[in-house]
Amino acid sequence: MSDEKMAQGNFCWNELMTRDLPAAQKFYADLLGWNVADSGMPGMDYKLLKAGEKDAGGMMAMPKEVPAEVPSHWMAYITVDDVDASAKKVAELGGQVLCGPMDIPQVGRFCTIQDPSGAMVSLITLAPPK
Repeated sequence: MSDEKMAQGNFCWNELMTRDLPAAQKFYADLLGWNVADSGMPGMDYKLLKAGEKDAGGMMAMPKEVPAEVPSHWMAYITVDDVDASAKKVAELGGQVLCGPMDIPQVGRFCTIQDPSGAMVSLITLAPPK
């Protein structure tokens, strides 16, 4: 991931959570020419999407605990310097933390928030590159 995407306030990742992972893989590969590859994350069927050699995002099956009325959706991630501090500030500013903060092994720490208008986005502090 580029240094620019790792800077505070920049959008850094897009991720699809879907109720039909095989169909989504085929749809986006056929529509956009994306290559779909397994991420190799232990215990998780997470797919990496590439447009040529460039990262385009990721996709995964909707977790079983997500209520049935939540549709498949894309989620954008914004880089923050400290996800825990940002999550605390969300509430102070009238928003709501919907999920996390929690760790993604070898990736970083994230939370999903809802702003006062109802829009959702994820915030992430990326782990330093190895």
